Order: sequence, then C-alpha cells, then structure tokens
Amino acid sequence: MSTTTDSTTDTAGTADTTDAADTAAGSATDTANAGTEATPTGTGTGTATKAGPSTVPHSGVGPVRDLVDVARGEISREIFVNEEIHRRELEHLFPRAWLFVGHATQVPRPGDFFSSWMGSDPVLLTRDDKGELHVLLNSCRHRGMRVCRYDEGNTMQFTCPYHAWSYSVDGSLVHTPGDLHGVPQMKAAYDNKLKREQWGLVRCPHVRSYKGLVFANWDPDAPPFEEYVGDFHWWLDNLADAFDGTEGGTEVFRGVLKWRIKSNWKFVSENFLGDTYHGASTHASVEAVGIGPGGRGKRRHGERQDQGGFSRGRMKTSFRLGHGASDNLAYEVPYPEFAEADMDEYFKSVWQKRTERLRAQGRLLGGRGPATLFPNMSFAAGFPRSILVAHPISPTETEVWRWFLVDRDAPGFVREWLRRYYMRYAGPAGMTEQDDMENWDYATQASRGVVARRYPYNYQQGLGQELPSDLDRAVHSHHAIAGEVNARAFYRRWAEFTDALPWPELTRLAATDDRAVAGAGGGIEIGRREGDD
Repeated sequence: MSTTTDSTTDTAGTADTTDAADTAAGSATDTANAGTEATPTGTGTGTATKAGPSTVPHSGVGPVRDLVDVARGEISREIFVNEEIHRRELEHLFPRAWLFVGHATQVPRPGDFFSSWMGSDPVLLTRDDKGELHVLLNSCRHRGMRVCRYDEGNTMQFTCPYHAWSYSVDGSLVHTPGDLHGVPQMKAAYDNKLKREQWGLVRCPHVRSYKGLVFANWDPDAPPFEEYVGDFHWWLDNLADAFDGTEGGTEVFRGVLKWRIKSNWKFVSENFLGDTYHGASTHASVEAVGIGPGGRGKRRHGERQDQGGFSRGRMKTSFRLGHGASDNLAYEVPYPEFAEADMDEYFKSVWQKRTERLRAQGRLLGGRGPATLFPNMSFAAGFPRSILVAHPISPTETEVWRWFLVDRDAPGFVREWLRRYYMRYAGPAGMTEQDDMENWDYATQASRGVVARRYPYNYQQGLGQELPSDLDRAVHSHHAIAGEVNARAFYRRWAEFTDALPWPELTRLAATDDRAVAGAGGGIEIGRREGDD
C-alpha cells in the first residue's frame, strides 16, 4: 500500500553523500548514477537472577520474557549479546514494528529515491510520477541482487546489474519492448508467459508519511500507525513542527551521518528514551566547556534546580507501547539564549510566535527532550533537533544513522549556524556522541564473557514510584534525574515482540493499565494547567 505525502514535502533537502557537512536544503541528485555506494546495515538475550549468579546456558534460549524481570527491576545481559536472541529480533520484532525509513523532503520529486534499512532488509523509499510514496525491498525478484546500490538520487527505473530485470520506481516490472528493458528476452526465455504483475519488487504494505516523517511496516496485520504511536504523537509533533508551532514545517539538512559502533542497538534506544542519569558523569567535560547555544558553561544541577530552571517540572513519560521520553514540563520557560545577537533575536521572535499560536502548550519546553519511538527511532526536538536510528547488524554491532532537521522557512544564517552547531554537538565527531559511544561499546564488550552473562543489569530506579497520567497507556516518573520506568517498559514491550506474540495478544497487553501500580489520584495532563481554555 502506498500513500500520498502530506503538505510537508514541498521542498528538497537531499544529497548524494553521507557527509552532513554539505550546505543545507539542496536538491536531490538528477540521476541514479550520481551518488556514493550505499553501505549495508544489518541487528541481543537474558536471565534475571533472583539470588546469586544465573546458570542459564547461552544456547537453547527459552522465552525472552523470562529474561526481563520488570517487577524486580532486573534484566539479563544475554539480551544484549546472544546470537539466538538477535536472530529472533530480526525475525519477530523488526518486520512487525513501524520503523522510520526517511524524510519526505529527501524524495521531493517524481523519480527520487533514498536507500534505507528496515531491520536486516535493504529498502528503497521512492516517489512515483503521481507523487505517491513507496517503500520497496531493494532486492531483485530474479536472483536477489540489489537493484540500487546508491544512497540517493533520481531515476526513471531500477535495472538489476545481474540479469537486467528492470523496475519502475513504484516497484512494477517495466513493460517496454527491448533487450534491456523489463525482462530481457521475454519471448525466448519465458515464451511471453511470465506474469509481470506477480514479479515486481516486494512492496511494503504499510507506508505512512506523518508531517514528513516516513514510516513503514512489513506486517499486513499490523495496526494503523496512529494506533501504534498512541499519545506519543505529541513528541513526534514537536519534532516535525517548526519552532514557531507551524505544523510539519521542517525539512532535513543535506546528507545523513552514518557510522558503526561495537555495541548492541538497544543501548542506543535506551539512552534516548529516558536515561538522564548518565549526563552528569558521562558528559562532565562537555558541560564544563559549555557547547550549548548560549556558548556558556552550564551550571551545576543543584544551582539550576534552586533557581527554578532546568529541573523544575522535569519528568519521564513511559508508554505501555514501549515508547519513552524525558522532558521539562515547567511553564514560562524562556526561549533558548544565543551568544550571537542575530540568532538570539531570531529565536526570540520565533518563541513569541509559538506562544501566540499554541497558547499554554507553547509555553512548555516539554516535548523537546530526548525520546525514542519503539523500537529504534530516537530523536530530540530541541538542540540539536535530530533523528537517530540504530540499525542492528549483530548482537554486538550497530550502524547508527543521524538526520538533522531545520525549519523550512529558516533564513540562511540560521541554517548555517545550526548546521555547524549540530556537527560540533552530535555525530561520530560530536563532543557528546563520542562520550556515549564509548559507554555503549565498553558495556557491550564487558558483558560478553561467560561469568558476566550470569549477572543481570539493575533497572530498579524509581521502582514502584510511578505517577498516573492522563495520557493513554502511560505513566510518569517524577524523578528529575534518576528513574528507569521508561527502560523497564521498553524491555517489557521488546520481549513481547521478540517472543512472537500475535497481534491480538500484543494489543491486549498494550491495553494493560500501568497506572494501577502508580496508585490512585489525578493524572498529569500534557499541555494544560488550571485556568487554561
């Protein structure tokens, strides 16, 4: 099934290189022959011990739900290093989850394509001559060769280099006479009996463009995207909407940063969905030099808290669906301060427009903190505003892709400032990302040993102290810095998918009211306060 894009897809922002140092908002390449060759990507098990080390063997793994003890806050290291569990993830999780594949502004014109991945499968995000988006398996139906080996570009058709089977950008076998069009030697080799309509590229049955964010799902029985996301859409809105509140008013910078790390992909997702605990120690040097928009060193956590700043209203939001976010929900949060006068003036005006358009909700900084849409789309809607996808290659290796977003109407000097800031802050050469990568790498490698696997990780922060929420199938944690409710919910949902539970059972479990463990009382409603209309 294909879908037409929404109004967010009217400008281009693509490049034929994986380097994000190019200029912002360029046009797509004109031919499939222009571009760098796409790199392959490819995607953990555990026993929660109750007393002393576990003796569960590394082979013959049973249900992975036995390895995720949410009630005790213990999760086995096996889920991060075990080959069998990695195989189950590829078979039962990624083909059934809604996955982010790219941004609509990467394919603005008919014939545009972008090479991406869904779990272990290479795919092509394309736009046909009717303006519709498609997600196609990048594998020829004849012998399986990749029909496109470029990162992105524009083409009339994809021709397999092996035997020259040719496909249109909607995946159909080309029906044009000639030796190198459609199926070569159709009459001689197939006596004209090959049923072309049955042998096009495999199309993803579900494709959804949400304010320019393109998601896909291989499972014909999967629920609609809106049901899968639930009330978490508020965080996606803050990512996709312009800073002034204009719906879907963003586009991507040219290029996608890509790099590999010797780590399990779940460490990346967990880091974004609510791990604020690591910041003070992991990013101490970054905090000291102050690379934020204001160009000043950040104050200590206690100072910020005493002055009613960053920590006031800080909380985590955990969804039974596996999504999670960490936010500052305080009102009257001032707009970000910039060292440069022109940047400061621009964002001051943008912030004023935002509060006028969104009223009470516009005064929230909430929705701009780090978040993860289950299972592997992580993002931040503030600074740097970016999307990070952890592609699984093996239990102990991950390929990370990072997109950067910018307001479509942002002037040139703002784009250039943000482009440089994004590269300085994030990515393989970014000051914060290097800190995180070292943690993820060494945590994975130190958990591979025979003895190490016998001892679970501790996920007990805030256990039993969750707060009820008015959001559907969600709870909050009031802990400003600590609190692992998001991680516990993520791994519980991960185990349910990886154990191949059918959709009726997944739906039933997702409807479980987590607020029962949070106690009675009124919930926290995002975006409103007493007295607001």
